[in-house]
Amino acid sequence: MKDHTVKRILGFFLLIFAVVVYVAIDSVRNINRDMTGSDWVNHTHEVILDVNGALSDIRSADAAVLSYVVAGDARSKAECKEIFADLDEQLGVARDDTRHEAIQHEEIVQLIGLCNARVDFDRSVLAARQSNDLQTVRSLLASDAGVEATHEIQRLVAKVTSEEMELLAERDHTSYDQGQTTRVTVWSGVALDFVLFAGVGWVIWSDIVARRRAAAALQEANEQLENRVRERTAELASANEKLRSENLERRWANQTLEHQLHYNQLIINSISDLVFVLTKSMNISRINPAVVHLVGREPPDLINQPLSSVVRLDMDRSGGAALLVDPLSQALAEGRDLRDLPAIVEDKMGRKTPVTLTIFPLRDRDKVVGGIVILQIAPKTS
Repeated sequence: MKDHTVKRILGFFLLIFAVVVYVAIDSVRNINRDMTGSDWVNHTHEVILDVNGALSDIRSADAAVLSYVVAGDARSKAECKEIFADLDEQLGVARDDTRHEAIQHEEIVQLIGLCNARVDFDRSVLAARQSNDLQTVRSLLASDAGVEATHEIQRLVAKVTSEEMELLAERDHTSYDQGQTTRVTVWSGVALDFVLFAGVGWVIWSDIVARRRAAAALQEANEQLENRVRERTAELASANEKLRSENLERRWANQTLEHQLHYNQLIINSISDLVFVLTKSMNISRINPAVVHLVGREPPDLINQPLSSVVRLDMDRSGGAALLVDPLSQALAEGRDLRDLPAIVEDKMGRKTPVTLTIFPLRDRDKVVGGIVILQIAPKTS
């Protein structure tokens, strides 16, 4: 081949390489944007759940305060403390999640102020009732603007929720536009590569025909070569398309799994009963907040510890004698449930709380891989 033909072919391949690099960079950039957008969507849903949970906590706290004022039930007072702690945690998470959204962050700060004011009022009523200062309790309740304050909190929660939903809709639109842009870029790159490959073939064919016009055998060989190039190009394009589809399906599956795990964790954490997730060897692998509250120990102190370090069966209440084989381990090994067994939970200070224990085996297909223990606090007897 002549030098100028070689230069033209190299020019075509440089263009092909540049197109491939551009398509790859653009696709990776859009994938990264989608991943970032997915994290942002998770935070937005978390903000919506937190602010609505804060409204629910405020209402629950008001109800618990009134119950304590009327009946003087210590459980109502303890419930108020739990609600106040949960409210502070949810609002703190919502404030951190909106730190990059100026308007929503300001509204969350305003919501925190309204909720703190309501919490301070409830604590004042609790303190007055605890000291049996009924006159102060009456004065505080008479001057309470609870309905207006709750309505203002509800209005602000609805506003934040509406704005976050609008942001989600905007993100969906942006994500759709990015997807369309990626499709156009990829297909345009593929089409341009086809054109460039055709140009390469034309250059080669023209040069060979010009030099070997009289050689029919060489012309036939050149045509066969062109056919093989076209077939290989089609195979590569098909393989690239298949790979891109598989990557998209894998990413969607991973996102779906992450969402499902997140929601499962929210469901477990919202259960008021004590929940332990166990390994097959009866070691603790996960707990919910109710366990932390009752036992007074943080998750790192309990994870990988045997269940018996916190919970044991109450043979005295069950009326049975001590057993040589742990019935919980035996039930888990046999893959069967045990329900409503009397048991005792020992907290960090050594205090014992009577509970009712239920254990369910966890299966992976037909194999038991662990278990779930649910403890219900036994009602106090007078």
